[in-house]
Order: sequence, then C-alpha cells, then structure tokens
Amino acid sequence: MEIGDKIPEILGTDQDGRQIKSSDYRGRKIVLYSYPKANTSGCTAEACSLQAHKAELAAAGYEIIGVSKDKPASQKKMADANGLEFPLIADVDTTLLQQLGCWGEKVACGHRTIGTLRTTYLVNEEGVIEKIFTPKEIKTKIHAEQILDYINK
Repeated sequence: MEIGDKIPEILGTDQDGRQIKSSDYRGRKIVLYSYPKANTSGCTAEACSLQAHKAELAAAGYEIIGVSKDKPASQKKMADANGLEFPLIADVDTTLLQQLGCWGEKVACGHRTIGTLRTTYLVNEEGVIEKIFTPKEIKTKIHAEQILDYINK
C-alpha cells in the first residue's frame, strides 16, 4: 500500500478474540504498525514506546493497532506482560500483512528470509494512509516520539 490508499476493511482478530475492522475507527485516526515477532526485545520496546505515549497520541486523535504473524496467545502474553491497552492483531496467515505490503524479503543476520517488515502507517479519519514509516526509519525505543514529531511538525 502507498500514501493515498485506503486500508482494508477487515483488519483481523486481536489478542482477545475481537474482530477488528477499519470501519470501527471511522472518524478517528489510526497508528497501524506491523512488527516481526511478539515478545522479542525490539518489538516489545516499540509497543512499550507506543503505550507510554498513548495519551499524547489520543490527544492528537490517534488510536493504536499493532499487527504481527503471531498467534493470539503470543499477542495476549505480550499485551498482558507490558500493560498494552490497544489491539494486537494475530495475522497468522499474513493476509493483512500482505495486503499492507509489509510482508516480504528481508535480511537478518546475513540470511535472506521472508517475514514481516517493521512498518507504521498513519491513517486518517476516512481510513486513508497519510504517512508510512519504513523499516529503516523506525527506531523501536523512541518510535512514538518519531510519530509525535511528525504529527506536531
């Protein structure tokens, strides 16, 4: 997906078994972020950064939604262990990740693999992508600050 594209209607099922749809968020903005693997250091740091700044993001009109290939139980473990108060979509079959364009080839430890490309989409009130943070731009420990800097510029 690119800037100007509308995100899919069906986003998936979260850690609590709730189906999440983009229409559930109509009239609100979304920080939709993909991460490679729940309960790993970088992905946990990114989620905790977003949780720590959840009130500031909400004040700017944004809701947070995370998505990874992990099973619901892994997503729930990460949410519970870190006090995450936002949906973590368990996209086990990678449908949403592929639709978003953040599932593909990457190099990890010198090996080429297929997996989730850490990406963040800022979505407007109509479900249209307005900004994309690419994997090379994202600094997991301060990602919420990166988003807020962009929003507030």
